[in-house]
Amino acid sequence: TFVDINGMDCVEEEVDFNWEEYLEETGATAAPHTSFRHVELSLQSSFQPGMKLEVANKGSLDTYWVATIITTCGQLLLLRYCGYGDDRKADFWCDVMTAELHPVGWCAQNNKTLQPPEAIKEKNSDWTEFLIKELTGSRTAPANLLEGPLRGKNTVDLIVVGCILEVRDAFEPNVYWAARVQSNIGGRLCLSYVGLNDPAYDMWMFYLDTRLRPLGWAKENYLSIKPPTGESMKLSSEWTEALDEATAKALKSPLPLEVFKDHADLHTHSYRPGMKLEMVSPKEPFHICPVSVTKVYNEYYFQITVDDLTAEATPTCVVCHADSPGILPVQWCLKNGVGLERPQGFESQDFDWADYLKHTGTEAAPDVCFPNASQSRGFCKDMWLEAVNPLQPSELCVARITQVKGRLLWLRLEGLTKPLPDCIVDVESMNIFPVGWCEANGYPLTHLQKTVCLPQKKIAVVQPEKHLPIISSELCIYSNANSCQPLSSELDFMLIIAIACMCCLGLVNGKYCCSQLFINHRCFSGPYLNKGRIAELPKAVGPGKCAVVLKEILTMLINSAYKPGRVLRELQMVEDPQWNCQEETLKAKYKGKSYRSNMRIVRTADQVSEFCRRVCERLQCCLNLFGPTIVSDKCPENCFSQTKTKYTYYKKRKVGRPSLGENAQDGDMTKPARRRKKRKAIFVQKKRRTSIVGYQATESPQNESFEEEDRLVLERNPLEWSVSDVVDFITSTDCASLAKIFQEQDIDGQALLLLTLPTVQECMDLKLGPAIKLCHQIERVKVAFYSQFAN
Repeated sequence: TFVDINGMDCVEEEVDFNWEEYLEETGATAAPHTSFRHVELSLQSSFQPGMKLEVANKGSLDTYWVATIITTCGQLLLLRYCGYGDDRKADFWCDVMTAELHPVGWCAQNNKTLQPPEAIKEKNSDWTEFLIKELTGSRTAPANLLEGPLRGKNTVDLIVVGCILEVRDAFEPNVYWAARVQSNIGGRLCLSYVGLNDPAYDMWMFYLDTRLRPLGWAKENYLSIKPPTGESMKLSSEWTEALDEATAKALKSPLPLEVFKDHADLHTHSYRPGMKLEMVSPKEPFHICPVSVTKVYNEYYFQITVDDLTAEATPTCVVCHADSPGILPVQWCLKNGVGLERPQGFESQDFDWADYLKHTGTEAAPDVCFPNASQSRGFCKDMWLEAVNPLQPSELCVARITQVKGRLLWLRLEGLTKPLPDCIVDVESMNIFPVGWCEANGYPLTHLQKTVCLPQKKIAVVQPEKHLPIISSELCIYSNANSCQPLSSELDFMLIIAIACMCCLGLVNGKYCCSQLFINHRCFSGPYLNKGRIAELPKAVGPGKCAVVLKEILTMLINSAYKPGRVLRELQMVEDPQWNCQEETLKAKYKGKSYRSNMRIVRTADQVSEFCRRVCERLQCCLNLFGPTIVSDKCPENCFSQTKTKYTYYKKRKVGRPSLGENAQDGDMTKPARRRKKRKAIFVQKKRRTSIVGYQATESPQNESFEEEDRLVLERNPLEWSVSDVVDFITSTDCASLAKIFQEQDIDGQALLLLTLPTVQECMDLKLGPAIKLCHQIERVKVAFYSQFAN
């Protein structure tokens, strides 16, 4: 707890952190996902274009043919039968989880017929010879990706807890030892050396790190296999026994080589011993220091040592390659206006590279050693992301970019109990991630603490004979205490006293002041306003100056909208030349962007009621949603029982949010209402290889493109669904726990078809995981709508 300059007690409060809300509230910008190349690669399919596999023939039962993967999209593969050459007309999509796909050679092993499709059967006289040529030197899709527990998994998901890799020694590039995966967080691996069970020595690396190799790689490349030194006093035989045991177990279910398909190839370097350069400190990545090349191992690896001129210095060394992050040419700091840390033991206060090179008798590494010293990959100052705490590698923090220089980023890590200086990372670092990465992978994120100030009560002392009310500094314009905004200064407090005096003297009851305006939570909220947010608003605003009260209530409505910018545009259209108005600026924020517009608001009390009615009409909500009329039990407009679709129809207004299939419904609008029949089932689960029309099942072709196991076939157009129908549908899915939200927000069929992932997250206050799950069910309805009713 601390006290701010206004005398308020302030505390840091632990709250649930939501990236989308934070960025919207602060107007901040997230670093683009495309800037994180390692994360983009981790989301790609395990299948690669050009891979061959065997797939069932579409037009001939129980026959198969070899096909080539053209491209991938998640678990979907675009295939082309071999023999079509560059002809794309017969390309087809299939889902790796449902289609009948097999590795090359499967037909021969299982006595199945391998024959080309009818359309190309006559193109070649000897298909056996054709296949031999086609498959020679090609890469086949691995069997374990087409069947079994790894079927259809992304590359990252192939790395399971317990599997074994080989890790290059941190100080000897020709030495490797086996390590076991303790956890896999979206490709970020927690590893422990085989034979060393102390968590204190666990390592965190992204799976694309060049230090990681498949089991057996060191032996195949004639490199040394040695246990980590200085970590344990185990006997050599104990290390060997632990390695043999782990290897034998790992070979029973080896890690697929596809895990390493995106590992970068190392480039040859041009460094020589004695060369000087600049580098982000490997021990404390908060500054840049002079370093030297002290050893060259081979054409790929070299050793860098931090310059330290003190006699008792313990060398700080690190093994590097040509593309190692954080290595920079001499004078880089000077050219980019960044401070360079002087070497320990360097006597002069002013460090100059020319003098230093002359003094040490060394040379600077030439620019040819640094081919990509200036790329920034789209990062900019004040962008936000998630980053690893360099002093605690298991911790990821909310981070803000404070400056960008060339290929280096300065990051301020938020939420730490002990603040750190801005840490420096390379743009290619695999220790930085886009916003939302931790939530998507179910990993805790250290985030900002919310500071809450509690205002102290201040009592106004007045003369007894005036009989003025006692006023606290929490007095506010709202009528319910839950929404009070504390006063910011003594001046505000005195202003309230003045207003109270005027109220007692009857000086504010003129034509420019209005009584309370009520927000009737139960009234129909229309297509633009979120009913859940409306329910959180105070029940009344005012009394006070007409323009002030109306501006306050309009601002509340704008911030309760699905899309505030749209409501701002609609409010601009509310105008009458006969009104006595004053112009006010209304503001809104949405998805990190700020919107503002000028609106003419009435000034006199006699025009307030009509103004409120016009606003409600424009927003297509109940005429009593807000205004001078308080609605207790039943609205005179009878809007309680109406859905968004029906209410706008009965009021003969155009539906505000664009309606899917709106034109198709126009003819039905004029038909008289019919007695409602008993409702039939409105959706049917489609099982694999079955097409359901109504209640009759028929067999579909064997290899239907884009086949989905849970495809819906609807018996009624979802545009006609009531709120109850929507609730019934959601209840039947694995999102049944969310059905109550649809009931509360009056979401009918039309509104359901308009929902998207951002809308679901924002308006239903759902986290990313449940929102994606719900949107999958909504997409099923949309697909069924487009295929059955859109035409």
